[in-house]
Amino acid sequence: MLAYTYVEKGRFELREKPVPCIETSHDALVRVTLSSICTSDLHIKHGSVPRAVPGITVGHEMVGVVEQVGEEVTSVKPGDRVAVNVETFCGECFFCRHGYVNNCEDPDGGWALGCRIDGGQAEYVRVPHANQGLSRIPDGVTDEQALFVGDILATGFWATRISEITPDDTVLIIGAGPTGICTLLCVRWKRPRRIIVCEKSEERARFVREHYPDVWVVHPDECKEAVLAHSAHGGADVVMEVAGTDDTFRLAWECARPNAIVTVVALYDAPQILPLPEMYGKNLTFKTGGVDGCDCDEILRLIAGGEIDTTPLITHRFPLGEIEEAYRIFENRLDGVIKIAIEGPK
Repeated sequence: MLAYTYVEKGRFELREKPVPCIETSHDALVRVTLSSICTSDLHIKHGSVPRAVPGITVGHEMVGVVEQVGEEVTSVKPGDRVAVNVETFCGECFFCRHGYVNNCEDPDGGWALGCRIDGGQAEYVRVPHANQGLSRIPDGVTDEQALFVGDILATGFWATRISEITPDDTVLIIGAGPTGICTLLCVRWKRPRRIIVCEKSEERARFVREHYPDVWVVHPDECKEAVLAHSAHGGADVVMEVAGTDDTFRLAWECARPNAIVTVVALYDAPQILPLPEMYGKNLTFKTGGVDGCDCDEILRLIAGGEIDTTPLITHRFPLGEIEEAYRIFENRLDGVIKIAIEGPK
């Protein structure tokens, strides 16, 4: 089968690999019908994910059809259409029982697919702990609607949940890339008083204005002034940092009111400085970490009910055999790209 492979820092290749096999009684084999490219894949390519293993098939955003299951898999069966979770988790350890599935103690726990074990930018993928890692796609929900459920939409949902948003809040979202827009969709579902999106790309700012006219969009240069002018207590009640640069990390805590929650959703390429003397007296609560992707079934119910729709994010489509070109467009942000759907063989 074709599989897009991490060869070494700075180099991915489309290679022929054997179709994966069921290895344990908890595995499922999924034929990938749609996958996508994530910024985290680029972090692997750039060497910013030290735990990534050269030789693995990359990709952790995918939907498909179950082909085979291990004898202890009961949540899905062959023929089911499924969304694949970015997290691999056992469901039984201390962290899983408390909902912190990103920190699952299993050897394959956390973000493993497309990082430490073969992922889904391929024709087939083996999914460990399939009872937890696969969510059946409801009838009436398309592959395109479900494509981002297991990763960036789960990330936005998780970030919104831990940010404790109330109807009285002003929420600032920094970054309107794919994960930022998925975060925005989940925040809109919570219906806070005001949502402000900070984005420097005019293309992405225009995308938000066109699709979500209830949201106020500002440039980073005017963000602090705009937030202060439209907040009652000296800043935003909740700030969600989804951009991942040195400037946006500082902007996040500077735009927060005293005693606000700052949720860091972004993955950074470089260490960040926490300037505690400058923050003294703001009494901020920082929430950080990888997504705890345990809300996929609920997200699919919201999609089926028309509450969340991520299909406008799919701006480009390519067959798996042309994934190199898809990466070129995505990595260089060409042609107004937001997300790319990679089609598996029919």
